[in-house]
Amino acid sequence: MSAIIDDDAELAARLAEAAGRIAVEVRESGLIDGKALGKAGDAVANAFLMRAIAEQRPDDGVLSEESADTEERLSKERVWIIDPVDGTREYGERRSDWAVHVGLAIGGKPVIGAVALPGVPQVLRTDQVNALPPAPETLRMVVSRTRPGADSAAVAEAIGAELVPMGSAGAKAMSIIRGEADIYLHSGGQYEWDNCAPAAVALAHGLHVSRIDGSPMTYNHKDVSLPDLLICRPEHAERVLKLVAELS
Repeated sequence: MSAIIDDDAELAARLAEAAGRIAVEVRESGLIDGKALGKAGDAVANAFLMRAIAEQRPDDGVLSEESADTEERLSKERVWIIDPVDGTREYGERRSDWAVHVGLAIGGKPVIGAVALPGVPQVLRTDQVNALPPAPETLRMVVSRTRPGADSAAVAEAIGAELVPMGSAGAKAMSIIRGEADIYLHSGGQYEWDNCAPAAVALAHGLHVSRIDGSPMTYNHKDVSLPDLLICRPEHAERVLKLVAELS
């Protein structure tokens, strides 16, 4: 067995970085392209993550987008929630706005996490907190580059925010920490693996993280649908949540 990494945050970061590196190597092989490339990158990165977590944390539960789910994890206090390649379209198109998510929910809360952005490259993590850049005069709301939600567009118009199209959920969430955006509002449908690691990292950096009704993000449910979220600077949360409630 490989040497055990005792620190959960260090393990999450190393898993995310390594999985991203593996996915990049698959892409740079030049042997496949498009949707087939996305599937291959997902599969190879997932195989690595599942095996590594089984070796490093054999008693923990795991929920992965790319592996068959079982109810065994529901009895676990600690559950790793992973998305081997978040933004397979962007990955397959050789863009940089895709990510690898490795999150650890403890008691249903997103406590530990790492989000790798291999195209940057950068790994943002819960144990290494960066100071947030100051907000600009005109706020920026990051939205899906392929299917921006009507709620996001309406809120952005109401507060005079500029829309910033971007790929994966992880890339969008991390764009606030990286100073590329200020608000990430999503209501178009997601699953636990889409936002567990990003939520953990965002919370560690002092950002507001919630459902769009203001309730907390919780994980390791039987139904893994977690369709909406708001990640933003704390000073903007109340205004955005109020607008969402009014528009709905």
